Amino acid sequence: MYIVRFYSIFCNRVGIYSAYTRAGTTWGLGGTCVNVGCIPKKLYHQAASLGKAMEHAKRYGWNVNENITHDWDILRSAVIDYIKSLNWGHRVQLKQKDVDYYNVKGSFINPHEIKITHKSGKTECLSAENFVIAVGGRPKYPEIPGAIEYCISSDDIFSFEKPPGKTLVIGGSYVALECAGFLNGLGFDTTVMVRSICLRGFDQQMATLIRDHMKNEGVKFVNESVPLKIEKNEKTGLLYVTWKDTTNHKLKDSFETVLVAIGKARTYSCCN
Repeated sequence: MYIVRFYSIFCNRVGIYSAYTRAGTTWGLGGTCVNVGCIPKKLYHQAASLGKAMEHAKRYGWNVNENITHDWDILRSAVIDYIKSLNWGHRVQLKQKDVDYYNVKGSFINPHEIKITHKSGKTECLSAENFVIAVGGRPKYPEIPGAIEYCISSDDIFSFEKPPGKTLVIGGSYVALECAGFLNGLGFDTTVMVRSICLRGFDQQMATLIRDHMKNEGVKFVNESVPLKIEKNEKTGLLYVTWKDTTNHKLKDSFETVLVAIGKARTYSCCN
């Protein structure tokens, strides 16, 4: 018997091939790439690119309505449905390869046994000579007031139920820039807050070209700044972000959504 991806078996909170974010987002088989990474990212960028293409279409003879609008819910639903089809495909492939799949909670009894608990409450023990722990990582949040309560991560944006509206993306990573790029392309007012430089560890000539291109496309950048706190106006729902720059000058602005993309941390803490 093969037991794959013991995420469920080791984790006290979620099931095998499942994930869980602070905002409550969950997903299924396939890991980050299928559920909250490469696949949905490319689909959202494709949607943004189509919108841009329509702006140029009339120069090529197409009669395009001047008032081009986008429906976030239609895109979100289509992407989720496509990802679910991939999740199901992975499950079928596991069955075809005679891999036993458990979507359960569990904990180690000893180095060679794991006790699992099914949703029904039934328990059983699984034994193996070796176990592979592959729990992956989860987005990190800045250690500031309001971050955990009010921010979302890159893991949440693809299934975000409402249009994000005016959005602040905190971080200069490729994940941050990718999210900012498609949000801007879909017509949302988008700002990126960068602590030092964009794409640290990458070729900086290319990083500068990417940043400049994004600025030309309408993405705003708050450079050399770090967030200090995030507060929510309960009446309007707006999030007020206070930050400081390198001169310790404090600034403040309001946003409808704050997306954090400052890296990931391993999730070994959920394993016993």
